Amino acid sequence: MPNHKVTEVVLLACGSFNPITNMHLRMFELARDHLHDTGQYNVVKGIISPVGDAYKKKGLIEASHRLEMARLATANSDWITVDDWESLQPEWLETAKVVRHHYEELHAEDHNKDDVDTVKHGKKRRIDENHSESSRHQKRKDGPQLMLLCGADVLESFAVPNLWKQEDIAEIVGFYGLVCITRSGSDPYKFIQQSDDLWTHHKNIHVVHEWITNEISATHVRRALRRGHSVRYLVPENVIDYIREQRLYSAESERKNSDIVLAPLQRYTRASSSS
Repeated sequence: MPNHKVTEVVLLACGSFNPITNMHLRMFELARDHLHDTGQYNVVKGIISPVGDAYKKKGLIEASHRLEMARLATANSDWITVDDWESLQPEWLETAKVVRHHYEELHAEDHNKDDVDTVKHGKKRRIDENHSESSRHQKRKDGPQLMLLCGADVLESFAVPNLWKQEDIAEIVGFYGLVCITRSGSDPYKFIQQSDDLWTHHKNIHVVHEWITNEISATHVRRALRRGHSVRYLVPENVIDYIREQRLYSAESERKNSDIVLAPLQRYTRASSSS
């Protein structure tokens, strides 16, 4: 029997991580096990990319705190890292641009020396749109494949008007690939089947069933913290210590951005009304 090639994979999770929970970390483990079990993939790295403050989500505390909590949560992991590039951007970035950035980072050796030096020194750079347009249709033959890791709620959010650009969904799912972790009450298979856009690329969507149901959500964690209730075993211990030391998550912090429209809704609603 001929040996088939095993593809190396890097998993990228984008989100608020407000705060990071044990379920966020479990998603990486579940995805890695699932991909390894196919015999086709070898997951070599996981990346957590917290969204920037410009996302303007209600109750979103400062990125500096969310980054530090994510770093504390992954301190003992030998394969999951935290990246601050997205959170340091002055404006909110579409997820497709974040995925594209990390794909280019993974394949930086294919760029010229100037690009590599720019990456190493962490200077802000914009990927030329024409270069991005061509690169997203030409996968590198060498180097790992990048896949976006998310929960079923993110997959279903693709249908929310003005939250995503259709071309971004097509790029993320069609070019990179998606690993979706199920939650109780969600049916990603049905959602994919009912969406022509997702069905077109359904072979690039890996649905991972979570048999040990774990309904930890950052929203529930913040509510418990506001009420002075315990969140032990829902959030890593060192993250709980950090929250306590910094006095994070109060009734006041939950009201933050409550009167501001979410960044993608602002941008895409404005764009659709002007077209």
